[in-house]
Amino acid sequence: MVEEKNWHTHRDAKNTRLASASSLLNGKFAKTEDVVEVLNTLIKPGDKVVLEGDNQKQASFLSDALTKVDPERVHDLHMIMSSISRPEHLDIFDLGIASKMDFSFAGPQSTRVSQMIADGTMTVGDIHTYLELFGRLFIDLIPNVVLVAADKVDREGNLYTGFNTEETPTIVEAAAFHDGIVIVQANEVVDKLPRVDIPSDWVDVIIPADKPYQLEPLFTRDPQAITELQILMGMMAIKGIYAKHHVQTLNHGVGFNTSAIELLLPTYGEQLGLKGKICRNWELNPTPTLIPAIESGWVQSIHSFGGEVGMEKYIAARPDIFFVGKDGTMRSNRALGQVAGQYALDMFVGSTLQIDQWGNSSTVTNGRLSGFGGAPNMGSNPTGRRHSTQAWQSLKPDDDPLAKGQKLVVQMVETFGSNKKPVFVDHLDAEEVRKEAKLANVPIMIYSEDTTHIVTEEGIAYFYKTDSMEERKAAVEAIAGVTPVGLRSNPEEVNKLREKGIVALPEDLGVRREDANRSLLAAQTMDDIVEWSHGLYNPPAKFRSWS
Repeated sequence: MVEEKNWHTHRDAKNTRLASASSLLNGKFAKTEDVVEVLNTLIKPGDKVVLEGDNQKQASFLSDALTKVDPERVHDLHMIMSSISRPEHLDIFDLGIASKMDFSFAGPQSTRVSQMIADGTMTVGDIHTYLELFGRLFIDLIPNVVLVAADKVDREGNLYTGFNTEETPTIVEAAAFHDGIVIVQANEVVDKLPRVDIPSDWVDVIIPADKPYQLEPLFTRDPQAITELQILMGMMAIKGIYAKHHVQTLNHGVGFNTSAIELLLPTYGEQLGLKGKICRNWELNPTPTLIPAIESGWVQSIHSFGGEVGMEKYIAARPDIFFVGKDGTMRSNRALGQVAGQYALDMFVGSTLQIDQWGNSSTVTNGRLSGFGGAPNMGSNPTGRRHSTQAWQSLKPDDDPLAKGQKLVVQMVETFGSNKKPVFVDHLDAEEVRKEAKLANVPIMIYSEDTTHIVTEEGIAYFYKTDSMEERKAAVEAIAGVTPVGLRSNPEEVNKLREKGIVALPEDLGVRREDANRSLLAAQTMDDIVEWSHGLYNPPAKFRSWS
């Protein structure tokens, strides 16, 4: 007789934990002042813990409380975070509460992450893309506890995450359906929610926060800071890539280069007769610099990874464009946005900190382990794609009967970064960082093989037309300016590349450098954007120094 096996050990363990905290709970609700003791009781040594900290919304009340738990009771946690954004995200390692980290992005804390790895204070599992990290929550990084943030909660424990839903449902689902514990900080407890984003039976503990969760306006760029060099690059991109390939579906990474393009669509794009022919369907956060294009009839739809501070009223008034619920609030979704970015788009346009002589790029540099966010999802050619569009087919080789199209993956960089260091280098700093951080692979953000175009102030390199790595290297050199890589460029070789269409300078595209001036921007100040929005856009305070 075979002894009957217990198939619900995880559920038993969860129920035991929750029972141990019963004196701290009234149903699902705990008192604000009991938050530290709740975490002391429900989190166990060695747990895999997801702390919500994407690149905008932070479970800041819970992250602060986590630094105050007793390291004798809670230690050696394996943290799983899409973004390491706040100081306390790393303080827990100094305090001995956590020891290992799997993450996607660490921009604000990238220098400190690098130092902690060097000191041995933190062990890194891997650096992931957002989608990759979310996927692993359902496979081999299944969390024991998740700590997330909600805007509102009703008396039954249903959650409203509203404008900034982002990745919260994905994180919660990974725990709720595999006997993990879901702990939620809530800005407000109400009798009735505008809508239910996460049902109460997915939630175990709710703690009213002492103040609203942190929310950052990360995707807002002031038009006053856009330079004429960036306008020139935008003009080349519109004419030499967007129009050339008839790009309809796309994502813009955040930056002044892409903001310039967004503000050139209603002016320069209009001059070229491109309305309705390019840039109709978007996956991106609701960037204010896209408002003039929306109002001018360029944009058909926008789905967003997350929200953007100040855009709430504008989005609510434009449900034909944005994904807006009956409550009048946008529903963002970071996980589905990453899926759309990988498979449903014709083009990704991003930027980076370094590009090597072969066209590989990374934002990981010496002393900064910043990670990637979603760029590798956006900036890769998905071999599983099967649907066809004109833009995708435009990169299809002619000499292979079984060939298929390719996503356009564009890197837009000035040859020297804001730190006055060359962007183009022979070898990425990431090669050394791999050794220092003991990573299995060099942390490359976008590989040369996936990159189809590079745009600088010097011109465009059409990588997809190259026949060899040596030809690709020559194309990089041709547009790398006066960087050490660019100074190796041979004028005779550049002319051959231009004849083959592998390199295009502004004059090859019919773009006059003298036309690249700020008067071409549809909005030149934040005040102009507010006017375009009919007063619906409300810029955050730090962007209110209008001239």
